[in-house]
Amino acid sequence: MRAPNAEVPMAEPIPVFFNEVQLEFRPLYEWAFGERIAHPESTARAEAILAAVERDPGFSVREPGPLPDSALRALHDHHLITLYEAATGWGEGECHPTTFPGLSRFNADPTNLHHAGAWCFDSGTPLSARTLEAARWSAACAKDAARAVMAGAPLAYALSRPPGHHAMKAMFGGYCYINNAALAARTLRRRGPVAVVDIDFHHGNGTQDLFWRDGKVFTASIHGDPAEFYPYFQGLESEQGAARGVGTNLNVALPRGTDGATWLGALDRVVLPRVRAFGPASLVVCAGLDGYKKDPVGGWALETADFAAAGERLGRLGLPTVVVQEGGYYTPHLGRNLTALLHGVRAGQAATR
Repeated sequence: MRAPNAEVPMAEPIPVFFNEVQLEFRPLYEWAFGERIAHPESTARAEAILAAVERDPGFSVREPGPLPDSALRALHDHHLITLYEAATGWGEGECHPTTFPGLSRFNADPTNLHHAGAWCFDSGTPLSARTLEAARWSAACAKDAARAVMAGAPLAYALSRPPGHHAMKAMFGGYCYINNAALAARTLRRRGPVAVVDIDFHHGNGTQDLFWRDGKVFTASIHGDPAEFYPYFQGLESEQGAARGVGTNLNVALPRGTDGATWLGALDRVVLPRVRAFGPASLVVCAGLDGYKKDPVGGWALETADFAAAGERLGRLGLPTVVVQEGGYYTPHLGRNLTALLHGVRAGQAATR
């Protein structure tokens, strides 16, 4: 038993990975149902989170090392990477894909940005001369967060911006270019099976795609019903994986207006039991915060306290955990929602020791 006056040791700060080059990509606008709007995926998102973690002594901000080409090309199709490389010569402004031939791609040329729609599934995800560099550092954050966990940190956070969970093996969209969470999961997979739990308001279709046939990575996404919300064509509960991955993909779709009690109840009853049954050695959390009640892109009614409660539940899994930033667009409260989630994960982990 600890002596009554003994000093309680302070926990090590949670490592946060971020590189300022991620702020050099500044998408200007997107088209939303015929209306041109300022692009929601602005630098203000990362800046708000960075300010919050820098104020909090429970976090330690670090720069990631550069992402090797081999890691990038092992994750995504070489034509997709070639397209990103071609965009580095675009000059000023940005390229918005406008023609979408679909998966057949006809005679698409990834060195011609007029053919970008062959590898894109929406019109809201532009390419510019700064896209690839920012996305590479965003992915590097996720990879180094996973390395930190493999080196013994119980929890690490990747301030990944631009986000990544919509990026598929051979297609980009949903403001995502490189799948940061998938890169973290592949890094952690060297130590054993991995579970990815995506709490973003939008379905993690890219992560699902990348691990669809992979029996060593369990993917779970709890999201707004795709009958009404992006990405519309994926995220159905019938989508369960294929080949060796059958049964290792879980989708939980919830309706507009879902509150914290319903959301947390779905985590408790459906998602977390399946994660435990899979028996992972580590966990990746796709930290989308766009289910917040004030978020302009979401459609739920979650409170800050709900993110803390979800974090604690995830932490109680007792797994080494990488948290990767995804969505969340109400910047005034974005920092507090993120820190609530991370402190919740840490509290849950502490309760299992």
